[in-house]
Amino acid sequence: MSTIGHSSTHPTTMPAEHADIPVWNSENWFYEDWETGHQIRSLRRTISEGESMTFNALVTDMHPYVADDIFATSEGQFGKRLVAGAFVFSAGLGLVATNCVNAFSYGYDKLRFIKPTFIGDTIYTIRTNLEKHPKYKELGLCRASYEVFKGEGELVLYCEHIQTVKYRKPEDFVGQTKE
Repeated sequence: MSTIGHSSTHPTTMPAEHADIPVWNSENWFYEDWETGHQIRSLRRTISEGESMTFNALVTDMHPYVADDIFATSEGQFGKRLVAGAFVFSAGLGLVATNCVNAFSYGYDKLRFIKPTFIGDTIYTIRTNLEKHPKYKELGLCRASYEVFKGEGELVLYCEHIQTVKYRKPEDFVGQTKE
């Protein structure tokens, strides 16, 4: 059974009484625990101008659609400034990030920006577990879809995240992997 904030990795780099405390917002599920079809929905969050511009500055994205209000309102196609798609992707996925200590990102497929997102829009995300299959001696691959919505359900972003996930019992997958 997977756990959420119920266990510790017991690091040796801190006092033992601290290391035994469960880790907040962490999970320790394994490949065997991944349930195809399982969904989670995030809380909502409103994207502010400050965080949008901070993201733009960090990644050096000063395109006029995201950074120039005069251009966006007078010449732009949408009549107002956009939030950078890379920020919608990062914030949207962050809303459902679960910090599993046994999983590692393998990559993303099918990333699509379906509709524009604007400063002041409120977003939320639904993650759906799609499939899994054994891959390596110690790790399988799990694929989930991420749908980021704004407002009352308008889809703005879709992608699929692939993770490598540790097996609880690697011996159960001998002969099923490519390694």
